[in-house]
Amino acid sequence: MSKQPLLILTLCFILGIFFQDHFLLSNIPIYIICGLCLLILLSSFFHSYFLFRLRPVLLGILFFGAGITLHSFNISTSKDSRISDRKIIIFKISKKLNSTEKNKKYEVIVQDGKEALNAILQTPKNGKELDFNHYYKAEAYISIPKHPQYDFQFDYAKYLQRKHINSQYYISGDLSSTLRNDLNVSEKMAQKRMELLQKIDAMKMSIRSRDFLKGIILADRTEMDSNTVQDFNRSGLVHFLAISGTHIVVIFGLFYFLLTQILPLKFRKYAVITSLIFIWLFTLFIGLGNSVLRSCIMLSVYFMYQLLQRKPDLLHSLALSAFIILIFDTNQIFDVGFQLSFAAVLGIFWLNQPILNYFPRQDNYLKKLLFNTVSISIAAQVATLPLVLYYFHQFSFISILANFFIVPFSEIIIVFSFLMTTLVAFNIDFSLINGVYDFIIQVLLTCIHWFADADILFFENIPMNLVEVLSIAVVIYLLRFVILRVNLKNSARLIMAVFVFILVRISFTIYENRKEEVLFHSFSKSKVFSVKEGNEACFWIEENSEKDKVVRFIINPYRAARRLKRIEIKTLPKTAQKAVYNGKLYNIN
Repeated sequence: MSKQPLLILTLCFILGIFFQDHFLLSNIPIYIICGLCLLILLSSFFHSYFLFRLRPVLLGILFFGAGITLHSFNISTSKDSRISDRKIIIFKISKKLNSTEKNKKYEVIVQDGKEALNAILQTPKNGKELDFNHYYKAEAYISIPKHPQYDFQFDYAKYLQRKHINSQYYISGDLSSTLRNDLNVSEKMAQKRMELLQKIDAMKMSIRSRDFLKGIILADRTEMDSNTVQDFNRSGLVHFLAISGTHIVVIFGLFYFLLTQILPLKFRKYAVITSLIFIWLFTLFIGLGNSVLRSCIMLSVYFMYQLLQRKPDLLHSLALSAFIILIFDTNQIFDVGFQLSFAAVLGIFWLNQPILNYFPRQDNYLKKLLFNTVSISIAAQVATLPLVLYYFHQFSFISILANFFIVPFSEIIIVFSFLMTTLVAFNIDFSLINGVYDFIIQVLLTCIHWFADADILFFENIPMNLVEVLSIAVVIYLLRFVILRVNLKNSARLIMAVFVFILVRISFTIYENRKEEVLFHSFSKSKVFSVKEGNEACFWIEENSEKDKVVRFIINPYRAARRLKRIEIKTLPKTAQKAVYNGKLYNIN
């Protein structure tokens, strides 16, 4: 506790959130926990040797109880009974989401009597763009997201409930609008951002380059081509597209450099403060995403330490940023982006310097940039690997090579993209600069597509459960000591941890392979029937079904969850009554 008190207390707070989310304590236990936390706070005013010795434990209990209490207020309950199938709604948008093949999606606030409800709204893709300047009124079909049939499927309803959303609205007809005169500061900034995005859409360059520019600077991937997004995912370069610590540091450094060229040396600290203010305004402008918010808090804490002439501490900064985010919304801990973002920073802290020690001496800027980029990329990928496998069940070894070639140029791309966005914001149009930028991004996207197409190094449907994640996390923890110093003790501990992980993995595989099950799956308007025997399974899909989507949302998740080695897909007419598999007859209706 004496070395990293803030990190340990933040972990206690997070454990309290997980505890409440799993057990869902009722009001009376919550009141008791609140009373216990109050007593612990009061005890801090008494000077007692016994209490002084117990203070670290009491603080841990206090933060654990605080996590339970705060999360109890953030757990959303369904309001199914209050919603009819179709009705007239009045709403305003709060956020634009990624579009689907057919519809545009928004997060909206619907006025239901005196209460405002959060919801998802979908409108036809060829319909008009909604903005923050208007209230809208339309007839909408309302549906309640349902929890999945089986445990291996993504629980979209629970995902929405964590965002305090319990319903979805579909509008296919006309809608009327009324100009608003009550926009708050965040809504005004969101509207300005939307107008800037529309200006970028009007630029004379390829659609893919425009979408890349919107994503890398303004954190907007709502209209990005699905194939481009898939290329970034498969090549392991999605962090390059998402606004993260790299982007914030580069933009901060650019603004700080410009200020230092203008201001005298004695005003250097004011350049730091002004740059931090600019970064926070930029963060508010692009929407306060998890990774960018975490980066801003850490950057602010780091320079606060420097301004106060204290030694910066990465773990203190990381813990403080996590605690601040979770104080405002405890559900953020369940966000995959939140977890990956913090795991990457922990990995960089834990593994980067030991890995960097194996590189040649960095005696010039180019070597320092290149070697640090590679070591940071490897450290972040190793640390996030368990979570990537757990949530996405896929990994590509090509990502290491892709990061080696692409990431060293990331600073140049970010600065160039920021310059382009600034020019667009001030309505300055240079056709030559637009053409150069378009050419560079097209070459970049072509390279990324080439890396993504390396199927021989891409593995999917990799099974991984929570116990295995914890087991492999221990392996990563012990890996640092072996990298720093290869000896019998460190090697033996690492080998033992790897052995435990393999044993756990084999045990779960044997357990799943002993199961035999027959399942009926529902997907959209289609039905899917499956039979599993050992590590093999057969799926029957109705004719005219969307096979690609069935494979993506039903078959692949089932394959990873049940650890199947072989699957077979068959097509049956809708009128079929029976199916045969391995000599056994099954009724499918």
